Amino acid sequence: MKRRKHAPDFVLLVTTLLLLAIGIVMVYSASEYVSRNTTRTAENPEGYNYYVVRRQLVWVAIGLVVMFIGSKLNYWHLAHLAKFGYLATVIMLIMVKIPGIGVTRYGATRWLGFEPFIFQPSEIAKLSLSLFLARWLAIRGDRIESFVQGILPPLLFTGTICGLIMLQPDLGTTILIFAIAAVLVFVTGAQWKHIISLALTSVLGIIGLIYVEKYRLERWLSFRNPWADPLDTGHQLIQSFYALGPGGLFGRGLAQSIQKRFYLPFPHTDFILAVIGEELGFAGVSVVVLLYGIFVWRGLKIALNASDTFGTLLATALTATVGLQAIINIAVVTGSIPTTGIPLPLISAGGSSLIFTLGSIGVLLNISKYSRE
Repeated sequence: MKRRKHAPDFVLLVTTLLLLAIGIVMVYSASEYVSRNTTRTAENPEGYNYYVVRRQLVWVAIGLVVMFIGSKLNYWHLAHLAKFGYLATVIMLIMVKIPGIGVTRYGATRWLGFEPFIFQPSEIAKLSLSLFLARWLAIRGDRIESFVQGILPPLLFTGTICGLIMLQPDLGTTILIFAIAAVLVFVTGAQWKHIISLALTSVLGIIGLIYVEKYRLERWLSFRNPWADPLDTGHQLIQSFYALGPGGLFGRGLAQSIQKRFYLPFPHTDFILAVIGEELGFAGVSVVVLLYGIFVWRGLKIALNASDTFGTLLATALTATVGLQAIINIAVVTGSIPTTGIPLPLISAGGSSLIFTLGSIGVLLNISKYSRE
């Protein structure tokens, strides 16, 4: 079938750029104090305010180039790379656990590469698995009503990726990737009895994973009552509350956060939304949430109007990746779920997450070029 090409989704593009702009401003604001105090030397006792945001600008520039390339590549050509991408991801996740190759930070081994070019293979896994499952389900989706032929294979493909990520360990990303796969299975047309069974099994599995590791159980207990251990397991959440609460309706003002001054851990990464709430208030947080809502709306619209099943499934997976990440991060910062290291997409500081997210959005824009007008 010949598909007519037209301009990419303008609203999605503008929404993405607005989130990036907010991210740059807030990364500078949230990291300025940390940058200044961690770059002080005898020659420069005042430190360097722009250390973190300068790196972020480099990642944004690279990410925009990747997004542009992704928007130019016909997404059907990517289908031919699905198997290779999946296998490459599995190999990289295995390499992470090889001594001397995997890079350890913050007590976890999740990275590959050399400074300053270090990346997380789990970020690649979100895109490669979405591509692989979208292609597989597009070809064999007519079998989805059968558990053995239609649902079990995607579960095995996803389980392999999730199992390797759990070895890092990274429960948050594992849950996110499994949720993306579950969305695809649901959209393809799985039976409700299978969906409900999988949901119940997943909940039991998550509970089991929480209880087998002491630090996960401590996080769960501190989530229920962070003030029971305010100096250790409950510290992050309490400081997040102390940032959000005083923010009020319109906040203290840009760059006026108190909690970012070594009270709130990771103020420019995992908990940047708390700084937004403190400085820009409920109004600022509402704008961010609204932009994510617009992003999901446009992404699902692209999926519904895609010219083929593969495009529909891939657009759904890519939209779910950004949307679910945002939901999880917002839920963590507001104390709705236990703390996990999922960044706020397009806003939190970070290299590999930002670049692969923008690459995914580039593919989503490409799908919109061939959608039914």
